[in-house]
Amino acid sequence: MLLSDFEFPLPAELIAQEALVPRDACRLMVIDRRSRRVSHHVFRELPELLQPGDCVVLNETRVLPARLHGQILTGAGGRAELLLLRPVDGDLTWEALVKPGRRLRPGVGIALAANAAGAQPDGAGDTSAIPVTATIVARGEGGKATVRFGGVDAPDLRRYLWQAGEMPTPPYIKQRLTDQEQYQTVYSRVEGSVAAPTAGLHFTPSLLNALVARAITPVKILLHVGYGTFAPLRAETVAANRMDAEYYEVPPAAAATINACRSRGGRVVAVGTSVTRTLESVVDDTGTIHAQSGWSATFIYPGFRLRALDGLMTNFHLPRSSPLLLTAAVAGWDLLEPAYREAIRLGYRFYSFGDGMLVR
Repeated sequence: MLLSDFEFPLPAELIAQEALVPRDACRLMVIDRRSRRVSHHVFRELPELLQPGDCVVLNETRVLPARLHGQILTGAGGRAELLLLRPVDGDLTWEALVKPGRRLRPGVGIALAANAAGAQPDGAGDTSAIPVTATIVARGEGGKATVRFGGVDAPDLRRYLWQAGEMPTPPYIKQRLTDQEQYQTVYSRVEGSVAAPTAGLHFTPSLLNALVARAITPVKILLHVGYGTFAPLRAETVAANRMDAEYYEVPPAAAATINACRSRGGRVVAVGTSVTRTLESVVDDTGTIHAQSGWSATFIYPGFRLRALDGLMTNFHLPRSSPLLLTAAVAGWDLLEPAYREAIRLGYRFYSFGDGMLVR
């Protein structure tokens, strides 16, 4: 199986540049695997497309505004950009993607910008007057480096990110966000992701309430979406690719609720590829979900034996990408590929801020 098998042409004008308001006004394509039929809806109709007794599993991760800009302090100077990926040694040392990579060698310092781009959610103090620096500690592969922050303690660094950082939206989104909450789900709670679990961006508080009113249970788990989710797959042979590990937590109450749903005949619907990877990392051969936390590098592509879910809510994904391969594993590429062709013909909006798809 080759990555080239998962290519398709996409007109640039179908790549959504901003979220719809309200969020649940987007379109929703439904792929029914049993009947092999495709139907077209509005996302707010989701409760009627599921059955009482089902559960929908949500990822409550919250995206950090982790893209930072600054000036190189050595040599000829110049601009630098950091995209923080995860802390690696305490809260002041992080793995990051760095630009320009050839100039940011170990020992090089960066004076970071102090402009206030966002707002700290808890209303904590202003950090704009604090001279924050970052020093390259070590270089890694693929444009990555280890950086250590100076001039701040750990709480001030978090406040600084919210005041001076930018949301790490994908490069195909050309417009800068006017409201950083556009790139958060309404149920986001635990900071730690470098990309949004975008299938959840369509939900609103009223839609969640409508699900509960129809006896459909929302269940919250956690996976901090990392760079590996959107990093390009390099090997042309699909099976030769590997995912970066991402941290997850499945609480005991969530595991019990999902298992009870399945035992009474309800369907488990994963909201997003991040939820799917998490559930498939904690399920056993009987289909039982286990409460645990850890790091998952589960790579799901056609041929993977899915044991944890009965349906998938997702968006329309990039060609040759790991989320597309995962969706093809759930729907079957023979069903998904013509559905994508139909979505393009009908002008569906693609990628992070685009329309939704339900595979059931």
